[in-house]
Amino acid sequence: MSENPLDLEEPTSVSPEAPKMKTTGLPEVEDTGPSPYPDIPASDASQFTATNGHMTDIYFMSFCTAEFEPLTPIQTYEMTQSLLEEAIPDRPLIAPLAPMAVLRAEYEEGSQVFVKQIDWLTAHGSAGIRRTRGDGDCFYRSLAFAYIERLLLAKDPPLAVTSAISVLEASQPLLEAAGFQRMVFEDFYDCFVSVINNILTPEGNGRLLTSASLLEAFNSPEVSNSIVVYLRLLTSAQIRADPDTYSAFLFHPEIGEPMEVRDFCETFVEAVGKEADHVQMTALSRVLKVNISVAYLDGHVRGEEGKVDFVEFNNVEDSVIDSVTLLYRPGHYDILDQRSEEPMDLEDQ
Repeated sequence: MSENPLDLEEPTSVSPEAPKMKTTGLPEVEDTGPSPYPDIPASDASQFTATNGHMTDIYFMSFCTAEFEPLTPIQTYEMTQSLLEEAIPDRPLIAPLAPMAVLRAEYEEGSQVFVKQIDWLTAHGSAGIRRTRGDGDCFYRSLAFAYIERLLLAKDPPLAVTSAISVLEASQPLLEAAGFQRMVFEDFYDCFVSVINNILTPEGNGRLLTSASLLEAFNSPEVSNSIVVYLRLLTSAQIRADPDTYSAFLFHPEIGEPMEVRDFCETFVEAVGKEADHVQMTALSRVLKVNISVAYLDGHVRGEEGKVDFVEFNNVEDSVIDSVTLLYRPGHYDILDQRSEEPMDLEDQ
């Protein structure tokens, strides 16, 4: 990557919650003119995957600019009530694993479409769900937790951890090239790397990372939010470094107007508490070199009754860790798991 490809000035703010930058020299964003790629209906999403191939990513983000088909009034009410419960402040940032039956019970008295989709997920290997607080950071927090847990449970943990640390070390020049001063991100970076290193290297108490201590760490706001902020900055840096790939898909989520790269990143990527869109998911999965599978619980039956569409972000062939699997309900992300309860090391605490 060329040095400082976006010619950005150094940031003047070092706020730990939502670091900001003052920037100049950003390439113009071409918002006009017809797209050279055909429009793809959202219902065809399952036919495509996001990979390192540029064309496939373009197709993916094209159909993802469209929202779900409109829900019926009763479906909208049920979904809204469920998501409001996810946002209750006293909910843990990351909850212990729970059986899918718990999620199913929340919809049993309402739309049977949701129930059928949950049953379909269960029948296809999703035995448990790990809830994430609905605070606007649920995608980043869910991905971070699931990513580290995949490293912890890898068949070859030393290889998995070494590979992950190598990727993160390489991310620092990207952040600096995007205009972030090291003093802005180094504490967040150190926190993220420290948790990963604890898989192989004992902490001061002589203990290695376990499922129990990982869950405890992610329910510590200092640790959990530091990792979320680092991933947000990393996502922003990736988008800024490759505007030609992302600029055509940057829209204001409320009014649908095109946005410049700088404005989009400062307003919706770097700022905490803002829901991630498909552009952010694509960018982060690329720079982190992690495969992500997202199941869409949208209340609509397509083909096989209850079938749930998955969108795949495949960036690594022969990955040393399993793909991260998330569950998306409009406005919220949780983690899907093949297990229905926590491993023994947590239960014994």
